[in-house]
Amino acid sequence: MTPDTAAPAPDRHPWAVFLVFLRLGLTSFGGPIAHLAYFRTEFVQRRRWLDEHEYASLVALCQFLPGPASSQVGFALGWSRAGYRGALAAWCGFTLPSALLLVAFAFLLLHHGQGLPEGLLPGLVVAALAVVAQAVWGMGRSLCPDAPRRALALLAALAVLLWPSAWTLMGVIVLGAAAGRWVLASDPSAAAAEGTQGLQIALSRRTAWVCLALFALILLALPLGAWASGSFWVALAEVFYRSGALVFGGGHVVMPMLQAEVVPKGWVDLQTFLAGYAAAQAVPGPLFTFAAFLGAAAGGWLGAVLALLAVFAPGMLVLLAALPHWQRLRQSAQAQNAIAGVSAAVVGLLLAALLQPLLAGVVASAQDAALLALAALALLWGKWPAWLVVLGSGALGALTAAAF
Repeated sequence: MTPDTAAPAPDRHPWAVFLVFLRLGLTSFGGPIAHLAYFRTEFVQRRRWLDEHEYASLVALCQFLPGPASSQVGFALGWSRAGYRGALAAWCGFTLPSALLLVAFAFLLLHHGQGLPEGLLPGLVVAALAVVAQAVWGMGRSLCPDAPRRALALLAALAVLLWPSAWTLMGVIVLGAAAGRWVLASDPSAAAAEGTQGLQIALSRRTAWVCLALFALILLALPLGAWASGSFWVALAEVFYRSGALVFGGGHVVMPMLQAEVVPKGWVDLQTFLAGYAAAQAVPGPLFTFAAFLGAAAGGWLGAVLALLAVFAPGMLVLLAALPHWQRLRQSAQAQNAIAGVSAAVVGLLLAALLQPLLAGVVASAQDAALLALAALALLWGKWPAWLVVLGSGALGALTAAAF
């Protein structure tokens, strides 16, 4: 979409874009897929910023790329209305509510965790595991529909369980792409239909290449900087930037990436990590704001801001790099197959993220096991929203601890 040649419409001002996305950031519960539905209702049906074909093309692009798909869609919509200032306004409006809530929860745990009701944190941990189980089930059914992809997912999970490290996760992603490229059969239906132009954003190919080069330069420079300086802050930025750069398949996938980094380093213990992940399900907005919780728990306000910016930055840079080239990429069977392989591998990563806490004894009692079963049934069979299951699990955990 291109700006009108007449006087700009009121909703093309960055402040107006911010207010629209702020309302969505305060009310959009349910995770990335639900967010895309909210966006469609708001921007296609209500405001008519773009039509169905343009929106479908934009969603397809953001699901094709690493990063938080719903936030990338919002970023692109903001850019289409008010340029780079509109993109930043859209990101801030959609992201800040959940980020601030999660930072507040991190400080509550750090400074008043001993005063919380007994059983509340174990209840939140159980809720987090139930949410991961739901993600494994739902993503497994859609992303691993055949035997080769199911086998790839199982091998990825086994590799992470046997060699739990951040390097293993990176290797699994790379090998998943290679397996998809060379082993999986082409699926002509996976490619988008020819002739659909998609959302038009004024962005030159030169700018796109600069964004791609910047993405790669930061990805390479941060590990060297962390090693050379020994700085905690550079190391923090490196961990969250690399995690954001490797996430395919939605916000849930950032969880195993970050768990493999922050827990072994001792920045956050496993129980606090899972409690924060559960809290991220109970607030509106993007799941990537879980990074703000971890940054706050590890390094206060500065850690929260640094982690939040670092985890979102690679997805936005890759989006800007891809927009001018999208029409060609979306019709490449080889690229589609590589993404299919990566998608199957991330299902395996999520499966490992579910099994690791169970094997580590996080669910340590019969009451915890019963609560986990109830939470999983509520999500998978009862179709309860995740935020309600999180609140219910925390309350039941506290009540169970008080009763026994």
